[in-house]
Amino acid sequence: MPWVKSEMCTGCGDCVEECPSGAILLENDTPFINMEDCIRCGSCHDLCPEEAIRHDGERVVADIKANIEKTKECMEACERHLGDAEEAEKCLTRWIKHYNRIKTIAEKTIEGLESLQYTSRHERTGILRY
Repeated sequence: MPWVKSEMCTGCGDCVEECPSGAILLENDTPFINMEDCIRCGSCHDLCPEEAIRHDGERVVADIKANIEKTKECMEACERHLGDAEEAEKCLTRWIKHYNRIKTIAEKTIEGLESLQYTSRHERTGILRY
């Protein structure tokens, strides 16, 4: 998903004008991408003269670190509010379950999307399977 590296943006507005779904708005001369409206077409990446609209792959390491830090904070809060280190371990177990759930959803979503690719490819060639 695209994101805006605001320190690189000059506020030209090209992305706002060219976004086919109208998902990009200017707020204080900086684009904001409404991810609910974004159709992931990639047009904004290609037209930004300053390359301020970035790919989310660049954020993977930072996102992982943020998730781990959030988990540590929650573990510390569980220990502090609920009384002991055992509660922190229970908290960690719950966070691991949370991320496993997200992983399962992502894996099943990818499987479903890949089946759409198969279906679309065969519909284009006239081969349909039911």
